[in-house]
Amino acid sequence: MKKVAIYARVSTADRNQTVENQLRDLQAVASRMDWIITATFTDEGISGAKGRDRRPGYDALLKGVARKEFDLIAAWSICRLGRSLPDLVSFLGDIQSKGVDLYVHTQGLDTSTPSGAMMFQMLSVFSSYERAMIRERVMAGLRRTTKKSGRKPMAEDRVQAIRKSLADGVGIRATARLHAASPMTVTKIAREMAPPEAVAA
Repeated sequence: MKKVAIYARVSTADRNQTVENQLRDLQAVASRMDWIITATFTDEGISGAKGRDRRPGYDALLKGVARKEFDLIAAWSICRLGRSLPDLVSFLGDIQSKGVDLYVHTQGLDTSTPSGAMMFQMLSVFSSYERAMIRERVMAGLRRTTKKSGRKPMAEDRVQAIRKSLADGVGIRATARLHAASPMTVTKIAREMAPPEAVAA
């Protein structure tokens, strides 16, 4: 018989779900499958986006995995374990490295079966794809920013000198000539110093 640990979690936003409901469903599955429930871990009122250090039940579960106290983890839904696909794949990798499988009730995922193992591999592929897409979006954003700026930012000492001239009452065009800067640049600095209606040309 498999030694099983049950994990259940609800956040404050889960109005129609309770830890008790999840436990009842998972205990029924364990009874049908002749599993031996050796431990039950719960986190109530805690978001799945929180880290391990903010989820005591989840932390205790992972410590049990490290000690190889059970053969399988049973959870009601994938989202009970975490909200991030990379985090979930990392979790699956960690438990499988210790010889622990995962059963997820609502998704019908059981990594101890051939189809469940295949699903795990698919999740890994999607996770890698998601990380690649995030990296590409970040790099594209940097490229757009660099292209839009077109020039290096003005040195801070020049910016401070322009601010001082403006504070002393020197006009936009006169300040631009004085510091060899464009009127547009000086206007931008002036707007950062005061509301638009207070900026004098």
